[in-house]
Amino acid sequence: MAKCERGDEGGFRLWPFFSVAAFRRKLLEAMMCGVSRHRRKSGAAFGSPERRPRNTGSERLAELLRAEFSEAGSDEAEVETRRKIEAFEELQRVVGSLQTGEGDNAGEDRRKEAAGEVRRLAKDDAEARETLAMLGAIPPLVGMLDSPDPDFQIAALYALLNIGIGNDLNKAAIVEAGAVHKMLSLIESGSSPSVSEAIVANFLGLSALDSNKPIIGSSGAVPFLVNAFKNASATTDGGVSSQARQDALRALFNLSIAAANTPHLIEADLAPCLLGAIGDMEVSERVLSVLSNIVAAPEGRRAVSRSRDAFPILVDVLNWSDAPGCQEKAAYVLMVMAHKACGDRAAMIEAGIMSSLLELTLLGSPLAQKRASRILEILSVDKGKQVSEGFGEGGGGCSGVPAVSAPLIGGAAEGEEEEAGMSEERRAVRQLVQQSLQSNMRRIVRRANLPQDFAPSDHLKALTASSTSKSLPF
Repeated sequence: MAKCERGDEGGFRLWPFFSVAAFRRKLLEAMMCGVSRHRRKSGAAFGSPERRPRNTGSERLAELLRAEFSEAGSDEAEVETRRKIEAFEELQRVVGSLQTGEGDNAGEDRRKEAAGEVRRLAKDDAEARETLAMLGAIPPLVGMLDSPDPDFQIAALYALLNIGIGNDLNKAAIVEAGAVHKMLSLIESGSSPSVSEAIVANFLGLSALDSNKPIIGSSGAVPFLVNAFKNASATTDGGVSSQARQDALRALFNLSIAAANTPHLIEADLAPCLLGAIGDMEVSERVLSVLSNIVAAPEGRRAVSRSRDAFPILVDVLNWSDAPGCQEKAAYVLMVMAHKACGDRAAMIEAGIMSSLLELTLLGSPLAQKRASRILEILSVDKGKQVSEGFGEGGGGCSGVPAVSAPLIGGAAEGEEEEAGMSEERRAVRQLVQQSLQSNMRRIVRRANLPQDFAPSDHLKALTASSTSKSLPF
């Protein structure tokens, strides 16, 4: 009999010859031992219960496939039929080994080997994943997670991981079978680093499905994923690997998309953990992506505001990061915080955000420039409120910063009139602001690699002394 054709990666190519939908329909009919409605060209009924006894399993499938290809009248079609039958029988045998043999040592060994076969067959073959799930491979694999043997656990976890790749129905079926709670039980019992890495990978795969996000988020998996992200190391000695750290962060990003998970993420102290990871270029951009999702909720914004050095860290990203994605996401977080929580604007200004935003509007990506301009607009409007309410009370804007902490509004003549009525302290503060702006312009010129003779001239100094940030060419 012809051998079953395998793909380049070791997976079965089960049905390249005819319609997948038609084959699936016939396969279901075979498994249910139903009567096929197929008719031969001669018009005789195929598989009529009055004329033929019922067959089961692969025998019924073989009859259906032979009937399908007999119409083509080709030897090649007959060979292809045999290949498909053998491929299906192989999948059926593997699932049968998973479902039997529980309790005796020989049967347990067969189940572990079958789980390894499921992992191999499902790795690169989407149709094999669907067929394995349809044959009932998921419940026994989930049941294997109750075994005290770590090898059993790892074999079952990676088999489930591969069955769920790119298949939303299988992801939902794995969760419905109780895999999430069984994985958490393994964690509570003190799983090994290898088992923990396999669990992280499964949470990553399962959390990609929207309907699974709130289930996983409310299950208690978030603290485990946060710890996996914080405690990762380059090797598995004493912690999970660097790859598991990446998987945990990606799983947290998936969960942060669902607004219902924000309270669970905040309770697990995710915000300070993420802020502490900024600066590690391997994860900075995805960390900022998670923060972008968190600050969409009021409790997320409060958590970021309460985190130590949150605004200096975010402002620093605008200064040192040359990655457009990092700048854009950091600017987004700051923009949301400035727009939604006016009490944070003072902390932003104290962190030196003004000069960073001016630089970003000149040298950043188009999206970063747009967001930086929006933040400048928010801060300038807030500043205008303070100026209009008078200097004597220290400003009445919601940010609570002194009115002289940003460039003053008005032309040169207005500036001279205001300066004449200023106290010595305010005049000194204004001079410091002007010097800071001129120093920042020199730094911007150097970063832009412009000729040194472009250094601020007397005319430019006059502009920086009398113009607001909104008047710069964004």
